[in-house]
Amino acid sequence: MSDNEGKTAAFRGIPIVRSGEKYRTEQGFSAIKNGVKARRDTQPASVGDKPPWLRAKMPSGPGFSDVRRTVRTYRLSTVCEESMCPNIGECWNNGTATIMVMGSVCTRACRFCAVDTGNPKGWLDPEEPANTARAVKLMNLRYVVITSVDRDDLDDGGAAHYAACVREIKRRNPDTAVEALTPDFNGVLADVETVVDSGLDVFAQNVETVERLTHPVRDPRAGYRQTIDVLAHAKAHRPEILTKTSLMLGLGEQDREILKTMDDLRAANVDILTLGQYLRPTPNHLPVDRYVTPDQFDAYRQEGLEKGFLEVVAGPLVRSSYRADQVLQKNNVGIAV
Repeated sequence: MSDNEGKTAAFRGIPIVRSGEKYRTEQGFSAIKNGVKARRDTQPASVGDKPPWLRAKMPSGPGFSDVRRTVRTYRLSTVCEESMCPNIGECWNNGTATIMVMGSVCTRACRFCAVDTGNPKGWLDPEEPANTARAVKLMNLRYVVITSVDRDDLDDGGAAHYAACVREIKRRNPDTAVEALTPDFNGVLADVETVVDSGLDVFAQNVETVERLTHPVRDPRAGYRQTIDVLAHAKAHRPEILTKTSLMLGLGEQDREILKTMDDLRAANVDILTLGQYLRPTPNHLPVDRYVTPDQFDAYRQEGLEKGFLEVVAGPLVRSSYRADQVLQKNNVGIAV
């Protein structure tokens, strides 16, 4: 929360919840703001100030305002806001957004992620599929990314609800391409099939980091091999869809580990890979180990293309859904590196 937002909340009598603190949601369950509890032994930053290539413009403009208004009107959560994405101004001004379904509270607590964590105790918004589809139509999107929090509190991890959102979007917007950036559904392949069979065009599940760093970077319930198995099964189940995953760099990984991860993903027939810089969202999260230069990102992209990916989108501010509609143009989505 910014200083101005905090002052406004205080003026309105709204309790101010700081990062790492527990609070009660409007649905009545408790959650941790930004996902990771505040600790006394917080690790200090291990690198200096952010380099100039990591500066993002402040979000503003009529397109940004229009998308934000639509998001508020239809009670939508977006990963753009919840994950503090640095590209929110650029994407929203282009009339695109990554919509997060099944609420904004995740049952997992990955140490890189700023999404709130807690136990929603089975809560779901029954109007969400229809509201999401209406919002996509109102924003006149040609391509929409639907993502979600992990919902380990649900028997199917939320697969049926997720699929209902995709089907409703397709029903109301038959010409809109849909990418689903999903949870891992605890590796239950039948639940993966439920989502893959919903009519989507791209199935994505993020491996996030190299195998050695999977824990402590990701929640203990997540897994490097589990994610790769989910991606492999999605492709085998419906070979016509594209599969996609993402790696954050700057967490302590080594070049040979990045290349090994690429090999593992290609062995699973993953089509598209995105590579971006890890940025520490709050002092309670993992520190940044290094800032990867634009030239290094370009080199990783070339390595990935040589290994057979359809496209590798790589750059300091790239996130898994960045310019997703342009990925297959084979030009690093226009990023100058």
